[in-house]
This record gives sequence, structure tokens and C-alpha cells, in this order.
Amino acid sequence: MFRNLSLFAVAASAALVTSLRAEKVDMSPEQLRKTATHVITGQVTVVYERTETTGEWKYTKYAAEIRVEECEKGDGIKKGDLVYARYWRRAWIGKGRVPPSTAGHRGLPSDGESLRVYLARNAYDGFSDNKDGGFNVIGANGFEKLKPGSR
Repeated sequence: MFRNLSLFAVAASAALVTSLRAEKVDMSPEQLRKTATHVITGQVTVVYERTETTGEWKYTKYAAEIRVEECEKGDGIKKGDLVYARYWRRAWIGKGRVPPSTAGHRGLPSDGESLRVYLARNAYDGFSDNKDGGFNVIGANGFEKLKPGSR
């Protein structure tokens, strides 16, 4: 009985902390595909990053260079192309508690990983509208890690 009560207390605390942070809820694979203008599979060749401070947040902005294996949705991308996918994370550096907000993308890729990536070009990317022609990863969970040979 005490063990079940302890597990309930831990779960309730985690739910409260998550709700206080107001983290963006993951989209289902179906929602990601519907939101995305492009869906690709491929291997990450390199990840570029830059960190900057804006107000009370430290932002890390990334661009992953992905060698395309297959374009599952969208026009203009073919096998062998390089796609540069943008995404970001942020950390609170201000005083006091973190205000309700999102920390950005989750499940960030590493060099050499095989992925399915849900992208937005000149469209809503899960956080805001992207109108500059670049590819933004759908937020916050637009990366799907694949096992080699599972595409």
C-alpha cells in the first residue's frame, strides 16, 4: 500500500511540474505528417549549432545536414540530396522560477543517426509560421529515430 502511494505521489509531482512548465505536448505520428509540408528519411552527416542569449533565455539554434534516403511527402527533394533542417532548444537563465513555456525541440539528433524528419517549409512548424523558404523541424518532436535498415 505504501509503495503504491509513493508511486502515486511521484507521478502526481511529475505531472504538476510538467504542467507548470507548460511544455509543448508531443504530436502523434499522424499529426506530425499532417502538419509537415515535407517528410524525409535519411542520415545526419553533421550538426551545426550556435548559442545566444536573449533576455533571460539561452537559446541554442541548430541545423542538421541530412543526406536524404527517401522523400515520403513533399516536392523538390530526391534521394541523395542534402537537406538542412533547423531546430532549437532553450534554457532559462533568469532569476526565479522558469515561466510557463516550452524548451524547444526534443529528441535531438546526433551525427550519423538515421531519422525520419517532419519538416515545415513556408508553413506552420509547430511553434510559429515559417515564411523564409528554409526547412524547420516540426516542434517539438519532429525527429523520429530509425534503426539502420528500417526505413
